Amino acid sequence: METSGSFLSATVLLLLVFDPFGNTPIVASVLREVPAARRWKVVLRECLIAYFILVLFLFFGRHVMSFMQLSDTSLGISGGVVLFLISLRMIFPPPGGSVYGSSNGAEPFIVPLAVPAIAGPSALAMVMLLVSREPERLMEWFGALSAAMAVSTLVLLAAGKLIEILGERMLSAIEKLMGLILSALAIEMLLRGIHSFVRTFD
Repeated sequence: METSGSFLSATVLLLLVFDPFGNTPIVASVLREVPAARRWKVVLRECLIAYFILVLFLFFGRHVMSFMQLSDTSLGISGGVVLFLISLRMIFPPPGGSVYGSSNGAEPFIVPLAVPAIAGPSALAMVMLLVSREPERLMEWFGALSAAMAVSTLVLLAAGKLIEILGERMLSAIEKLMGLILSALAIEMLLRGIHSFVRTFD
């Protein structure tokens, strides 16, 4: 699957990066002390914050890159590295059992759900990479981002039920599978970035 592929492939790629199934245990953990009637409101708020941040990077990330004099090649290589590290943590979770970690407290705000669980470095790099590769398809990437975020939001809203139905072991297996797919995509990004870098010396 290429980062410059179709609307569907971009949506699936972003969905893999958002990793909603891997984030369900985080949601269940950080919302444990939040009243049950309010949990869906907190999840919806955090997803909207993450969506707003990602949209900002989608539309204005290119200007940030230009201001900081960053090339598409460097973004592709760095994005591939970050994606690969995230995929490794999905396949081999750290001792805490969370890819991004969790925080103690009554009600999370922005951290750790909106950032970095959803709108993390890999997601921000990915939306900028999509636009940098084919800026003329900006609205298509916006649609893919919106679709992927809508699916992620629905999954996270159902986090408690999913854990009850599938069990933590099944969710862990799904996360490892998504991590394996994401690692292959990360390697592809790295190879494309390295190939682009090498061509500058030809």
